[in-house]
Amino acid sequence: MSLDSSGYNGLVLEKLSSSNIKVGDTISIKKNEEENVGVLMPRSQVGSDQFHVIIKLESGYNIGIKLDQGTEVFRIKAGKKKRTAPAEKDPIVKGLPTASILSTGGTIASKVDYRTGAVNPALSAQDLYDTVPELRKYANVRAKVIMSVLSENIQPADWTKIARSVASEIKNGTDGVVIAHGTDTLGFTSAALSFALQNLPVPVVLVGSQRSSDRPSSDAAMNLIGAINLATKADAAEVFILMHAETGDSYLHAHRGTRARKLHTSRRDAFQSVNDYPLFSVTGEDVKELRVPLLRRDTERKLTLKPNFEEKVALVKTNPGIEGTIIEHFVDTGCKGIVIEGTGLGHAPDRLQPSIKKAIDAGIVVAMSSQCLFGRIDMNVYRSGVELLDIGVVPCEDMLPETALIKLMWVLANTKDQEAAKELFSKPLAGEIDMRSEESQYVSGLGGD
Repeated sequence: MSLDSSGYNGLVLEKLSSSNIKVGDTISIKKNEEENVGVLMPRSQVGSDQFHVIIKLESGYNIGIKLDQGTEVFRIKAGKKKRTAPAEKDPIVKGLPTASILSTGGTIASKVDYRTGAVNPALSAQDLYDTVPELRKYANVRAKVIMSVLSENIQPADWTKIARSVASEIKNGTDGVVIAHGTDTLGFTSAALSFALQNLPVPVVLVGSQRSSDRPSSDAAMNLIGAINLATKADAAEVFILMHAETGDSYLHAHRGTRARKLHTSRRDAFQSVNDYPLFSVTGEDVKELRVPLLRRDTERKLTLKPNFEEKVALVKTNPGIEGTIIEHFVDTGCKGIVIEGTGLGHAPDRLQPSIKKAIDAGIVVAMSSQCLFGRIDMNVYRSGVELLDIGVVPCEDMLPETALIKLMWVLANTKDQEAAKELFSKPLAGEIDMRSEESQYVSGLGGD
């Protein structure tokens, strides 16, 4: 590989270029009477660092070394030259299903910046395929990069782009779609795709990893293999999130795309179904159905693509002392919808009612969810809830607040007026509303490792 696309710049690029060194060459780096010898690796970085070089030691470990003006760098052996002809595609294996891997970034598609230790988006979808060669045992894989961003930077317009990419893969005859995505907003994207991709003929599986592939405890390979097996074997056709079911490496759980939330910052089993149960378990190659899915796999079914979202929708969490000016700000700035994350059964402080009424009178759809993750709201129990219903607040039933937010964004992009939006918002569309919530669906908490 030439240095043009190596990721190096500044002092490092100057020293490598002066010695005619290329990525893949075996080099020596002498600094302060210490010598390190290894194969020059490409630089995966976010930022403008110009002092660190990455080499792979004979032991197989990669290290980053900071260079200065006195550091000596020279080539010991040239790396093998790459073929100038286009690389041949992997042969199609008869009898294996076809799976599409769409990469968006995140920890499952990342490399380590050896200067800072930070995990940055870098791997392409093909890199995922190459990094986990076992995938070839289970499917003929079509790998594509949609974007390479950390999931906290995902925008509603990105959901539209992802949905269209999924639709394109389905049109081209894939048996299932896997989307590699960062975990922080995985639940948001899965909900968005659940509404944007209607009448799916095959499964769409969003998968991430809590720990990057350079760590011994990484869950990336197991999650990705499991996602391929779920996408190609499950007799289902809806949007799933697939992640570890417990802290070990025994099995994975597939959660409905509108019903899962990340409940822990770092555990591998951070994702849990809320007001619902997992639909499938995946153990190695075995895909076991736990609950009946919304739709069965049917390649003759025609996908309905509705990928647009109204971005001017807000999620407001109530708290003691909250001022009505917060609601009024969204009215004044042209907001089209507001989801209130209220307390208990769906309550908000009385002091907010005049501002909420002002928003509704202005044509804004206002919906009420609960800060309690489990259970459903019931605004007919207490006076404050009844009064909110009377002024036109729409109950979110047992929807997660973030699912309600995304559903309202989608509804407002696909309806023309406030009443039509309220009616569509209140209908179960993608398993996001269950008219019966069981107490047994409550998960008491995640235990320790």
